[in-house]
Amino acid sequence: MKPAPFEYLAATSISEATEALAAAAGDGKIIAGGQSLMPMINFRLVKPTILIDINRIAGLDRIEKHGERLRIGATVRHHMTATDVLIQQHVPIIHDAMHHVAHLTVRNRGTFCGSVCHADPAAEMPMMTLLLNGIIEACSIRGKRKIPAAEFFVGSLMNALEPDEIVTSVEIDTLPPDTGWGFEEFSKRQGDFALACVAVTMRIVDDVACDVRFGMMGVGETPLRLREIEELVDGKTMSEALLEEVSETLKGLLHPNSDIHASADYRRHLAAALSRRALRDAWKRANLREVKADE
Repeated sequence: MKPAPFEYLAATSISEATEALAAAAGDGKIIAGGQSLMPMINFRLVKPTILIDINRIAGLDRIEKHGERLRIGATVRHHMTATDVLIQQHVPIIHDAMHHVAHLTVRNRGTFCGSVCHADPAAEMPMMTLLLNGIIEACSIRGKRKIPAAEFFVGSLMNALEPDEIVTSVEIDTLPPDTGWGFEEFSKRQGDFALACVAVTMRIVDDVACDVRFGMMGVGETPLRLREIEELVDGKTMSEALLEEVSETLKGLLHPNSDIHASADYRRHLAAALSRRALRDAWKRANLREVKADE
């Protein structure tokens, strides 16, 4: 397929990009990596009148630490995220998750913020953003606004951006040094869309779990952060009885769709199995990191 005709602008500033997007009156699209957008344009699922390239805008290709938060710019590629020292040191769960993101060519061009904006419920970075209390910074000719991740993902491939807004960065939490993590994903082939995925972080204080975070994807219309599971695990010691309780609770919480890839029942089964693995891994790593922190 070939795309419908469109104009192209290589913007050199945020103001130039936002002005062009506003002038398009809802028919403009921003491109950074284009790994999701270009196939949609080629299949004419979207027909922008103008494509606004933000790759030449200075300062958007950085990962920076500000206090206890990391700021990831709009043109930071997946490959940069996967190899960045700050990511490896402060949010190693993202480093693990990056091994599951599509394929090498996609990781070389696709961007962290672009994946967040695409809001695919079976993509890793939207879930990571939600898990780590992400804030999406959007900019338009009307000014800047910050959108919590919990409000940003409104449906499958749907976000809370206004038509004239550009995402300039995503901010996420860093994790304390004694945090353990677990990341488990199942797909039919490496790089395919996840049928189910679980991400867990926790610390161990006085031999019980604390600061538990529990996220999922591939089992709903948006990425999920399950506070019910977090409250269930928090304050407990890891055991087979607790893992069984988590599995049973998930059955009542999750309502995935059935499609050509998997039935709803199969996705619930996967969710339970992956949750057990991720929780065990997070507990084990938290124990190891707690010992290192004490040495």
